[in-house]
Amino acid sequence: MPSLTVAGIAALVLSILVAVSLGAVAVPLVTVWSVVADRMLPGMLTPDWTTGQAAIVWEIRLPRALLAAMVGAGLALVGASLQSVTRNPLADPHLLGISAGAAFGAILALLHTGLFLGPLTVPLLAFAGALAATLLVLGLTSFARATGADRLVLVGVAVSFMLMSAANVLIFLGDPRATHTVVFWMLGGLGLARWDQLLYPAAILTGSGLWLVANVGRLNAMTIGDETASTLGIPVARFRLSVFVVGALLTGCMVAFSGIIGFVGLMIPHILRLLVGGDYARVLPGSALVGAIFLVWADIVARTVMSPEEVPIGIVTGLVGGMFFVWLLRRRA
Repeated sequence: MPSLTVAGIAALVLSILVAVSLGAVAVPLVTVWSVVADRMLPGMLTPDWTTGQAAIVWEIRLPRALLAAMVGAGLALVGASLQSVTRNPLADPHLLGISAGAAFGAILALLHTGLFLGPLTVPLLAFAGALAATLLVLGLTSFARATGADRLVLVGVAVSFMLMSAANVLIFLGDPRATHTVVFWMLGGLGLARWDQLLYPAAILTGSGLWLVANVGRLNAMTIGDETASTLGIPVARFRLSVFVVGALLTGCMVAFSGIIGFVGLMIPHILRLLVGGDYARVLPGSALVGAIFLVWADIVARTVMSPEEVPIGIVTGLVGGMFFVWLLRRRA
């Protein structure tokens, strides 16, 4: 396992370097590495790159690649943890309506409330929307007595449609001049990545990831069943709610900075379970690593497939995720 971890970290670093290198204006990998090394250790290298290349690498593409890695890791962690506490292999922040709730909160902040809390307004309202969507799914599941795992997904899809309809109402009532900003949230994109904003998703990802890793034993027990988890002394209802809240926090933060990016949380944990088994001590960190690599490459495709035009990254993940979803249903059948 340590060798796989080292290989995964090396693959992630190489993926980020390739992502910074490729684009409408290609930058050689050697130049990318030199610019990054010069920024980290000023004066160590003699500059042999242009000012434009340095700006492309450091100010535009590197923050974007790092944000892609963080969003991919965060969404994969949420998907893996939700699949444990719901015992549903189809659980995903997108399918359960959490992403739609986060988008609703972000659109509310952008079009109607304004940034009354400064730069934290959009992430906080996105978290509030994600948490509200989570509680709504749980409440409707209880009200409809939809105790089956598959029915939980159906309730989540219904809530997602309702929240997206509400978001469309906010767009209809909002300033038409802000439509391009709203499209970013609806289709997903990483074009607004900036160094001064990366601290927030990095902090939330680190804190949430450490909490989930610290509870891998409980996550393993929850996959077996509520009764088994209870006999092991786990407060099932409280722990499940805690995982949903952490998932809402993580999803809300990622959606606030990237828009709606679907199916990452559905695909990546399944791929990890096929590779390393069902132990969450391996599934969680592996999901974060593979999710980061996947979204970095999805962003590369989004930026290069129709260059110089940029395809929203949510379209790329939606196409891949839709095919994976069909394959997963076929495999279960």
